Amino acid sequence: MIQIKNKDKLVENGETEQSRKARTIALQTLEYALSAVEAGKLLKSKVTLHGHTLRAGTYSFDLRKFRNVYVLGGGKASGSMASSLEEILGKRLTAGFVNVPHGDNHKTSIIKLHGAGHPIPDEAGVAGTRQILDFAEKADEADLIIMLISGGGSSLMPMPRDDVSLQDKRELTERLLKSGARIGEINAVRKHLSGFKGGWLAKKAYPATVLNLILSDVVGDSIESIASGPTVPDSTTFSDAWRILKEHGLWDNSQASISNLILSGEKGIVPETPKPDDAAFEKVYSVILGNSRSAALAAIEHLRSEGLTPMLLTSTLEDEARKVGTVLASIAKEVADSSGAFPKPAGLVAGGETVVTVIGKGVGGRNQELSLSAAVRLQGIEGAVIASLSTDGVDGPTDAAGAIVDGKTVERAMRLGLNPEEYLAENDSYGFFSKLGDLIVTGPTGTNVNDISVIVIL
Repeated sequence: MIQIKNKDKLVENGETEQSRKARTIALQTLEYALSAVEAGKLLKSKVTLHGHTLRAGTYSFDLRKFRNVYVLGGGKASGSMASSLEEILGKRLTAGFVNVPHGDNHKTSIIKLHGAGHPIPDEAGVAGTRQILDFAEKADEADLIIMLISGGGSSLMPMPRDDVSLQDKRELTERLLKSGARIGEINAVRKHLSGFKGGWLAKKAYPATVLNLILSDVVGDSIESIASGPTVPDSTTFSDAWRILKEHGLWDNSQASISNLILSGEKGIVPETPKPDDAAFEKVYSVILGNSRSAALAAIEHLRSEGLTPMLLTSTLEDEARKVGTVLASIAKEVADSSGAFPKPAGLVAGGETVVTVIGKGVGGRNQELSLSAAVRLQGIEGAVIASLSTDGVDGPTDAAGAIVDGKTVERAMRLGLNPEEYLAENDSYGFFSKLGDLIVTGPTGTNVNDISVIVIL
């Protein structure tokens, strides 16, 4: 089971017996949800080998019809996926190359795991992506390519297009991440700056057969957005990329190489990303292994086993993190004051992915900012806890996965001279929770299915 490393300390921070009990249930629920979406486990539940037949979801492939079976891909969960797939297929694999985050410790013998940069792409990622492209381009109609795709793949598989440099793309990625742009918007831009994403890999792999095994970190499971869709059609255009940069105030001071490429694309001087009518996609098959809903339903199952009345609020949560935090705390307050309209003890779950528009100089992540905002609204409510984390174990540019709050969080903070409103204004949720000792720490989990928030009201 994936564990929260500092769970005991987080429980001890509750100032009443009821708060400590609520914290315990909330944190155990998060651990249960994380373990349910462990990438290798999910792959093994959807991919099997019976004799010569490889089954993936509803698809079946007779491996006797393929001369070579290559495994390619990238993402934060792709190391675990590669290790599990190698266990299933063994010597039936010809070779493989997968970009994983630096420090990934999964072991494989046939598939090479190549360390690359995330969330900011690096030269190691570019070198690894070239290797992936080499495999794809040498494949022919007698070959099967199995693509392992998960969140983080956009950064881990960089291949800047035309005159765009890695540094140009890196700087724009940083600015997009701070702008409040949603992941689909960010990926629409990145696809049009890449010679790999937005369907280009499938185009270069054709006429090989491609099987995509996907762990979704995108609300709604739009496969063209997950890792920027290297092997699926792209519905966005250069005009969309221009509009997104314009709407988020990034166009006027964008790098010349980027603006020139986008404008050239709008004029038809450089080709658009491959679209659904391209023949390259006739032999591409996709299977979603797991998603935010998988984690949320597992959380609901655990809350029920603890004797709480469970409710799934949503698995498609989006919006500004601080707004969502206020809403979740308001829901908790309503349940706490409902006089039986919603039976207590209760456990509520929300999955999805919020955004943070950075205007201050602090450090934090989506889940930490959500939790800080919730703490303000939650103050004074005994027995109510909200815990929120990123399922990949990395919340924003921090070493924390998220944070936990209860009805006394603000009171504890004030005793230490910490004003939560000031920390919110500076987007410094990490600074706030590090001083309180309420950061949730898991380390990299090897999976990635958005964020999950758990509300417990006893």
